[in-house]
Amino acid sequence: MYENMPDRKIVCLDMRSFYASCAAADAGLDVMETPIAVVGNLQQKGSIVLAASPKLKKEFGVKPAKHRLFEIPDDPSIRLIEPKMGLFVKVSMEIVRLLNQFVPKEAIHVYSVDESFIDLGGTEKLWGPIEDTVHRIMDELALQFQLPSAMGMGPNMLMSKLALDLEGKKTGFARWTYEDVPEKLWPVSPLSEMWGIGSRLERTLNGMGIFSIGDLARTDLRMLEKKFGVMGNQLYHHAWGIDLSELGAPLMDGQVSFGKGQVLFRDYNTAEEVLVVILEMCEDVARRAREAGKVGRTIHLSVSYSDKVFGGGFSRSRSIEEGTNETMKIYRVCKELLEEFYDGRPVRRLAISLSNLEDEHVMQLSLFEERKWQNRKLGETIDQLRSRYGTTAVLRAVSYTDAGTAVQRAHLIGGHKAN
Repeated sequence: MYENMPDRKIVCLDMRSFYASCAAADAGLDVMETPIAVVGNLQQKGSIVLAASPKLKKEFGVKPAKHRLFEIPDDPSIRLIEPKMGLFVKVSMEIVRLLNQFVPKEAIHVYSVDESFIDLGGTEKLWGPIEDTVHRIMDELALQFQLPSAMGMGPNMLMSKLALDLEGKKTGFARWTYEDVPEKLWPVSPLSEMWGIGSRLERTLNGMGIFSIGDLARTDLRMLEKKFGVMGNQLYHHAWGIDLSELGAPLMDGQVSFGKGQVLFRDYNTAEEVLVVILEMCEDVARRAREAGKVGRTIHLSVSYSDKVFGGGFSRSRSIEEGTNETMKIYRVCKELLEEFYDGRPVRRLAISLSNLEDEHVMQLSLFEERKWQNRKLGETIDQLRSRYGTTAVLRAVSYTDAGTAVQRAHLIGGHKAN
């Protein structure tokens, strides 16, 4: 099976506890020895923990995205720090510059603020054995930035990511080959530990009697393709460690969507207030789809209630006959879902996504939508103005009401303070 498969030298780099490590270095602390919590807003007891140092996780059980400020133990050794997103982004850019000293820019794919793929193929003539280069990069990161890192290496992007996630993050560095797949990849269970398999897909696969990656590899390919289409083909080959995508290409094309999630600055107590933010978010999702030349047929709305009413919420999707990237069409579907499932409790978090995507090749004309083409051009014009003059250059009037968040969030990076 692997005879004609590429055997590249792809490395996946992860900056360990990146936000906590940056905050520690900025404060002159040792991230490995100090219990540190990076919290979104120290003035709000319900603010979420964005990052935690290894010692905080191990000794106090505090985990990012799962705990809030009021749940952190009252211990004098714990350091609470607000995020400086501008600093984090700047450090991330400097890390890329360091990588560029070892390989050309086209051999680097920044996957996220704290994770990158690097193609080290051909560097042997300059830097010697690949594994020596890996350790040299890790040493330089620790020396220049005081940041710990971990790496996974494989013959393709998928294998390097799996080597990192399933072994490298524990040992510091791991190299996987195709020969390692039966021993290291197939025993993986639950399925959600595999990169590209979320909880919803995991439940579907479990319902088919598939509980480990080995089960997936032994499942009939035709059955997977019949059930999942192109994504079924990808799932099967990924279970065998096969990935033919180029550096930087999305590994799970069938799962691509445009989405936006937002934790609200306060509890929103009425549907009217919630709809203001939903409209702002639809604007952002539609813009990203237009810029990518995509339209989507499925709109998903997720609403989470405030902890003051013991949480809960709903998550619902609705598909439309013709794909769209028009703000108001996406908004109208979200409004329908809200009216149907919202029970009136205070809302604290919203998420919207546009999926079931296809290319926007031709704008279909309709006798019943005379302004369809004009609306598309209007959206494109507004996108260009925002791109050139900033996200607040053109806003809807609702953004200037008490419920609007667009103006305030324009000064944030990743939803948090820049400095």
